[in-house]
Amino acid sequence: MQLTNRSKQVADTKMTWMERIYLPGIIKGMIITFSHIFKKKPTIQYPEVQRPIAPVYRGQHVLKRDDAGAERCTACGLCAVACPAEAITMVAEERKQGEEKLYREEKFAATYEINMLRCIFCGLCEEACPKEAIFLTDRIVPTTYLREDYIYGKDRLVEKMDHRVDVSKRQTNNLADFKNNSSKAHNKTI
Repeated sequence: MQLTNRSKQVADTKMTWMERIYLPGIIKGMIITFSHIFKKKPTIQYPEVQRPIAPVYRGQHVLKRDDAGAERCTACGLCAVACPAEAITMVAEERKQGEEKLYREEKFAATYEINMLRCIFCGLCEEACPKEAIFLTDRIVPTTYLREDYIYGKDRLVEKMDHRVDVSKRQTNNLADFKNNSSKAHNKTI
């Protein structure tokens, strides 16, 4: 049974005496190997020296706060729905009296967890977020030997007010223009 109309020409040429002893091939391989001895090593000593990271690199997640220190996340769940790896889980709660400075809206994420072992760092969560609450930073996720250390809760994800994370490189020009337009009521606190 013939699957295609193409035919293959198979050449059965005999090897010469030099090709049969494999000496030219061995010499070529040794020349290539010895030429690498005098080249700069591509290996870096990682913890001491870090390689430059591109501005569009997608690393560890961060849950942003607004300028007043309130969490931006309103637990809408769009990031969890957009996540193809199903790495994000959250539980929403209603804001209580006196918590107006902690949360921007009436609903907030009481628990917000990202399983970093499942995450594929695609960035769909930050694209889906209508409140610009979650971003992927240029930080590398630290390694460990325990699985439970890779489940990041709000204690690791929410940015500290004294150590803000700059995500301006992750935002598009259209988004920056939209945020600077004072006629829009996009990110105002209720």
